[in-house]
Amino acid sequence: MAVTAQMVKELRGKTGAGMMDCKKALVETDGNMDAAVDFLREKGLSSASKKADRVAAEGVVSILERDNEAVIYEVNAETDFVAKNEGFQTLVSELGEHLLATKPATIEEALASEMDNGSTVDNHISNAIAKIGEKINLRRFVILTKTDNDAFGAYLHMGGRIGVLVELEGSTDEEAARGVAMHVAALNPKYVSRDQVSEEEVERERKVLTEQALNEGKPENIVAKMVEGRLGKYFEEICLLDQAFVRNSDQKVRDFVQSTGGKIKGFVRYEVGEGIEKRQDNFAEEVMSQVNKG
Repeated sequence: MAVTAQMVKELRGKTGAGMMDCKKALVETDGNMDAAVDFLREKGLSSASKKADRVAAEGVVSILERDNEAVIYEVNAETDFVAKNEGFQTLVSELGEHLLATKPATIEEALASEMDNGSTVDNHISNAIAKIGEKINLRRFVILTKTDNDAFGAYLHMGGRIGVLVELEGSTDEEAARGVAMHVAALNPKYVSRDQVSEEEVERERKVLTEQALNEGKPENIVAKMVEGRLGKYFEEICLLDQAFVRNSDQKVRDFVQSTGGKIKGFVRYEVGEGIEKRQDNFAEEVMSQVNKG
């Protein structure tokens, strides 16, 4: 029978094996799902099974630069212990090299792309899962391209718990760009400059600040002026160029960057596991449930 994409997806969900391996298993077993599961188990390709529902919120952020191109990417595992495993670190390096060489547009495109060994990225990760024993996930990446007149600033904090890639345009001062990257790692701005903040966000903040001032009993005739002053403080919190530079608190990042003769084109800041809901296991309850069963 014809093997459909839905069948492949279902088998992958059952076993955790790579897409191409699932397709091959279904072809070999004429679309019989149970037989295909056994086929993968026999081949040792479903050892990633039962891991699909696990939470991979540890891992590492890595950055790879080559000439005028750079990629920043996050690879997740379930535990910090495995994130330090040599096999995991080798996989991370391989993925970085592949991303920079092939420049996929999306995660889906990246996972489906073929590596030098003939395996897709998805299958290559599945094979690593089988060897390492934990769920592993290529979560996200950004590829930046610059000219010879620009500079990248790369910074990894705590061995890759936080990674920042900055593009400095119009200056080749890599040390300055790295200094800005360290600043971004520490202060976590949302935007480069005020003009990137949407009018909706500004108005929302202005409304909140106005209500705060009125609730404090401030006279209405000075509230507007107070709000604009507090709005300036808000921009200092979220806009990189408005922040006091971590290396020199008397100097704004804007002034530091201008002293290099360049300007910040953009930055990417990744923190391992941010936005992933981590499952909190209650070991006391787990032990008690086992005792009660006994």
